[in-house]
Amino acid sequence: MLAGELALVTASLFTGAAIYVSVAEQPARLGLDDCALLAEWKPAYKRGFAMQAPLALLGFILGAIAAYVSGWRFLLGALVLLANWPFTLIVIMPVNSRLMAMEAESAGPDSRALIEQWGRLHAARGALGAAATALFLWAAQAS
Repeated sequence: MLAGELALVTASLFTGAAIYVSVAEQPARLGLDDCALLAEWKPAYKRGFAMQAPLALLGFILGAIAAYVSGWRFLLGALVLLANWPFTLIVIMPVNSRLMAMEAESAGPDSRALIEQWGRLHAARGALGAAATALFLWAAQAS
């Protein structure tokens, strides 16, 4: 059962980080001028990726272990949490790549629009994390 509890904690951490970005960091950065906005987004994205990507993977592994030990329900949460990887690679990464290729000095309405789009896409990561957290909680209650 420890793996299931750790999967729940990991999914909760992932969700909290994703929601923080959506409700605090993204709105605050959008108050910056275009050059500062892009200059802030680039290192913030790199740091966020370095934190959230391993959490999604670790939560999946823990959920899969919990499913093996305690029941199939944990696998549902594990798969939903892991869904952040393909969603990020297929849907968000093209926006990330375009933003990373832009120079902060030449930022303008195009870079701002991409960062706004990125924010909307990133909100889905919070939703996936919340769904995984709820599924892990359900699985833990059912065990």
